[in-house]
Amino acid sequence: MRRRDFIALAGGGLAAASAFAARAQQPATVGFLRDATAKGSENIVGGLRRGLAEAGFVEGNNLTLDIAMTEGDSGRLPALAAALVARHPPVIVSSALNATIAAKAATSTIPIVFAIANDAVEFGLIASLSRPGGNLTGVNYLSAELAAKRLGLMHEILPKVTRFALLVHPTYAESAPLIRDAQAAAGQMGFQVEIFNAATEKEIDSAFAAMAAQGFGAALFGNHPFYTTHQEYIAKLAARYAIPTIYPQLEYAEVGGLITYGPSLPDVYRLAGGYAGRILKGDKPADLPVVQPINFEMAINLKSAKALNLEIPPTLIARAERVVE
Repeated sequence: MRRRDFIALAGGGLAAASAFAARAQQPATVGFLRDATAKGSENIVGGLRRGLAEAGFVEGNNLTLDIAMTEGDSGRLPALAAALVARHPPVIVSSALNATIAAKAATSTIPIVFAIANDAVEFGLIASLSRPGGNLTGVNYLSAELAAKRLGLMHEILPKVTRFALLVHPTYAESAPLIRDAQAAAGQMGFQVEIFNAATEKEIDSAFAAMAAQGFGAALFGNHPFYTTHQEYIAKLAARYAIPTIYPQLEYAEVGGLITYGPSLPDVYRLAGGYAGRILKGDKPADLPVVQPINFEMAINLKSAKALNLEIPPTLIARAERVVE
């Protein structure tokens, strides 16, 4: 090899190595798509950050979070997803089913880590839980399938109540399986479940007013990012109309909700963050089995129970992971 050819080759190798080193020093970017407001999503984003940190990616050090939220306007999801994809993050975390559907429609190549409450296979997001295939994997916490458990808990508190209201978001894809599971469980238990729809604060207020006027003895609350970011408002309405209500996330009990049963959302997003970190390190979403949390927790707010003149059975209190007094 001639000397100048060697120098050119060596120079090219050094340049490539320098470029690789420069890229390696660049912070990794994780996109986060969520149909909600930034205010009220802090605990969820915090869980995502913790999961990424446990995987070795710390925001402000070697990580940049590219957060895209609808701020309450669900119609913005497709445009937000397209804009996020256009910025080419190495991985996107999608929050709840509607954001996951929008992200999947926007890209078939960028890895997507979802956190959803319903069966990802049923909704056509993945091929199977053990071998997702394609560019999606994530956390499937199957909250809708807990309807029977929630009805049972309410029966322990209110043994004479057989007629329950279920409040859901009318356009949310997760609402249909929740309604199906709740009504099936109620039929097996000899109860009735009637559906109320609400998508705004005013509609939630009207729904509680209608429940009270129609004499419902208790209520179950569905999932939606809008509900998650308005937990305190919802809990206050339930108290104002004196309707004992069970909620899907523990955080409701901390702001006045009577009782909750379900997974901790910050922990769900910690798991999603951990998967995003694994993908940043080279794992393929098609090869990462979907995570299904097996630990579900109950929280009870005794102050709210007292305000409703309810006596919570001591056995139920003893089983609760969190008791707010």
